[in-house]
Amino acid sequence: MIGKRIRLERIINRNTKNTVIVPMDHGVSMGPIDGLVNLAKTINSVAEGGANAVVVHKGIVAYGHRGYGKDVGLIIHLSASTTLSPDPNEKVLVCTVEEAIKLGADAVSVHVNIGSKTEAEQLKTVGEISKVCAEWGMPLLAMMYPRGEKVNQFDAKAVALAARVGAELGADIVKTNFTGDVESFRKVVEGCPVPVVIAGGPKMGSDEDLLQMVRMAMDAGARGVAIGRNIFQAENPTKMTKAIAMIVHENADVKTALEYLRS
Repeated sequence: MIGKRIRLERIINRNTKNTVIVPMDHGVSMGPIDGLVNLAKTINSVAEGGANAVVVHKGIVAYGHRGYGKDVGLIIHLSASTTLSPDPNEKVLVCTVEEAIKLGADAVSVHVNIGSKTEAEQLKTVGEISKVCAEWGMPLLAMMYPRGEKVNQFDAKAVALAARVGAELGADIVKTNFTGDVESFRKVVEGCPVPVVIAGGPKMGSDEDLLQMVRMAMDAGARGVAIGRNIFQAENPTKMTKAIAMIVHENADVKTALEYLRS
């Protein structure tokens, strides 16, 4: 569909076919954490660093997205839960595709926890959302995570299953956990017929560890990243975004990206 193709080009680099996405939807689950107090400032900083898109909730669009500085793609997150919930793995819809269209979104995203107690309802939701997205020509980013009492969220088989489910249910891009090494993550990518991007996860121990993870994911066939806290809570979010973009779009090695970050 022409509309979906045009919108995808706003969130994916048309030359490299890769993407650097910075999720900033954490405010619903965690509140005004470091890096997300002033959304406009943070969004501008990652845009200047070369981010292809940001992920936010609907209420933030009017306060933080665009208006000045470098343009950046807009992905509106449709699902939510908070850390105060009895079950934070239970996600509910808080926005519709039609609302996102009216807000000027280039794509929408949903969060699905495979292995959680409410997995069935979440799968039903993503299936329904993908149908509406197809009708409107709206790209769908599915955040597919293995999560539950008996689930290892970094297990290669579990991650491969989660990624494949996202593709099977109509996602255009799947975000999931990195499995720790190139060989195992390559199997995740090979088993998923749509582009796969890696999540950043909790704040990492060092910048080098983060850049090394990005490099390994790209070597395994990932089409980019969807990294939040490790970018917007970095000492310099603009330079961190640029360092990651060097790996994703310019095929830079970790040493080169790290030297730039520390320059």
